[in-house]
Amino acid sequence: MARRALLCLALTASAVGLWAGSAPAGAIGRGSTSATAALERDVLSNVNLLRHQHGLGALRLSAKLAAAARLHSTEMAQRGYFSHDSANGTSFDKRIARFYSLSGKHYWSVGENLLWSSPDVSASSALDMWLNSPEHKKILLTARWREIGLSAVHMSSAPGTYGGREVTIVTADFGVRR
Repeated sequence: MARRALLCLALTASAVGLWAGSAPAGAIGRGSTSATAALERDVLSNVNLLRHQHGLGALRLSAKLAAAARLHSTEMAQRGYFSHDSANGTSFDKRIARFYSLSGKHYWSVGENLLWSSPDVSASSALDMWLNSPEHKKILLTARWREIGLSAVHMSSAPGTYGGREVTIVTADFGVRR
């Protein structure tokens, strides 16, 4: 089977003092939990190595950003779409804000990179795909980010956009709050 991968345009949003179905037939999961957890861990390592090579600070893993990323990856897999917006049309920044709120801070900014690959993807190939896209590369190398949340979700037969293929969907949510 030919390997296919798609990227979604990287997006960022910033704010200053703002922001307070049924499952498809294919089994959804994190693939083998250890495999998707390893993919997430390796993406974090590769992103931080890249940032170090460009004189940027390492990103800390954020449970709140990871929860937002997990929700989005799972929703896209179950509903068969690929977009920064949620299935209900909510923009990515509003989705992330439900998990990673301004909560008494004066500055808030988030960004997001997405990809899907069939049948699987390694951390180094995910990073390579993002680096070959100017918009994704810009998100990876944005100096203001302090935290990242990662989600890799595997589905054996994803509907809609994925055409029933076996796919792994990766969401990387980046953020800073001060």
